[in-house]
Amino acid sequence: MSTLGLIGSGHIGGTLARLAVAADLDVVLSNSRGPETLAGLVAELGPRARAATPSEAAEAGDWVVVTVPLKHYRQVPVAPLAGKVVLDTNNYYPERDGRFPELDAEKTTVSGLLQEHLPESKVVKAFNNIFFKHLASLARPTGASDRTALPIAGDDEEAKASAARLLDLLGYDIVDVGPLTESWRFERDTPVYGLPYGQNLREHGDNLDVPAASADAETIRTALAAAKR
Repeated sequence: MSTLGLIGSGHIGGTLARLAVAADLDVVLSNSRGPETLAGLVAELGPRARAATPSEAAEAGDWVVVTVPLKHYRQVPVAPLAGKVVLDTNNYYPERDGRFPELDAEKTTVSGLLQEHLPESKVVKAFNNIFFKHLASLARPTGASDRTALPIAGDDEEAKASAARLLDLLGYDIVDVGPLTESWRFERDTPVYGLPYGQNLREHGDNLDVPAASADAETIRTALAAAKR
């Protein structure tokens, strides 16, 4: 049985853990505060889930999701992730993370920074552009007529294919945006950031807590094409 490792177990991490257990995957959760703080979530998830340290979650995962604030990305363990597919959910919020001059100057991308930090890993950008409640409610079986698509980006084709398999298991189609240099197209404040997945979301400003709306691959491709730097 395959295992999903999680470095970070907040809203997105917890949602992915629930989707993974529903898909009959094993889950190893971790956070910065220690395994004991995840006892409630592990109990909710049942026998397929356990809590561990970030290094242990990295070692255990067939896929490993990094979902920590950008300001902490350098704390992600390097050696245990060598050779692994690492899915990065992060976004740049200067008000939370402080300023990153290389991002402000558009010299790299958020996931590009993580790839530099993890030179022996295969980073794939995913899950960063959807509100966690919409991520939880839009999952559908393979072939469903109302299946939603999520964008991914990465520099390694095999890693992207592996990430696509994971997303399929979790209930989503994918749109391959290309290499990590193109992942800016679904970073914060782009047309595909949140908007396609919430009903009438443009009318609600910063309030993402609206009913979910499915968005197929063509809808996502159109939004990606409209992104501007």
